[in-house]
Amino acid sequence: MKRTRSARIKEVVLDYVIVIALVVMSIYYAIDARGFATLANFTNILNQNSVYIILAVGMTLVILTGGIDLSVGSILALSAVVCADVAKRMEVVVGSGPAAWGIIPIAWLVALAIGSALGAFNGVMIITFRIPPFIATLAMMTMARGAANIYCDARPIGNLPDEFKLIGTGSLGTIPIPVFIMAILSATIFVIARYTVFGRYVYAVGGNEEAARLSGINVKEVKFWVYVVSGMFSGICGIILASRLGSGDPKLGFMYELIAIAAVVLGGTSLMGGRGSVIGTVFGALFIGVLENGLLLKGVPTFYQWVVKGLVILVAVIVDQLKKR
Repeated sequence: MKRTRSARIKEVVLDYVIVIALVVMSIYYAIDARGFATLANFTNILNQNSVYIILAVGMTLVILTGGIDLSVGSILALSAVVCADVAKRMEVVVGSGPAAWGIIPIAWLVALAIGSALGAFNGVMIITFRIPPFIATLAMMTMARGAANIYCDARPIGNLPDEFKLIGTGSLGTIPIPVFIMAILSATIFVIARYTVFGRYVYAVGGNEEAARLSGINVKEVKFWVYVVSGMFSGICGIILASRLGSGDPKLGFMYELIAIAAVVLGGTSLMGGRGSVIGTVFGALFIGVLENGLLLKGVPTFYQWVVKGLVILVAVIVDQLKKR
């Protein structure tokens, strides 16, 4: 009986360790870091980390199936430079004024199409040619980053229309638009993962692919669509960053895939698939965001921040292994 109770306590602690750690760290920074415990700073944390959260939420579906997507940062960069170029070229054609607002949805659609198409390409390589997800998406990471640099001759595309910049810098009331987008996308994937047939299929494929196939689930279709979603979310993040910075830069999204994966693992999703949640991922991404924000406020140099982030990722993997015992 004692052993059972101890096991249950351990399970609860491991399941909610990221929430506990986030609360403890926030309290520490509120006491020790000037300017941390303010509404403006919390809003800034959400805004600055909205892209990480969106990428991580898309990555959650991929990892739940037992896969991985290393290409999200590079797809983000390619989507950003192309949609920025489209917006800039169309401004020359339509000029400023009310007509300029027409370029916004067109530029968005271009970025979404690029992200979705490259995500679909990843899916096809994985399910048709049975290339391991790590290798297939690593190849796409290299190709998309190279294509982004080729497209703009390795130079940022700036001087974008003011209308285009609104999505990255504007607000709806007191809520920054990127935070609003992040909340909608996170809530949508949460509902899909938890309350739809497709969501149950995702967990089933990650839990036991062969059993899922034998039970009649179209495993290939499930895998294909999770990579499409991941690519599409990368395209959305490309729009947000290009808009926020006022330029499409081929260096955007560098190493973002590692942050997204770290957020997913920190949130309790198993790298082996079949177990995890979108809510956990959001908390994992917020943990990284709060950690980074607190370190900046305390004046910790960037290179030391990398060391700390690496240690956090290592701890997250250790916790994931403990859950399996």
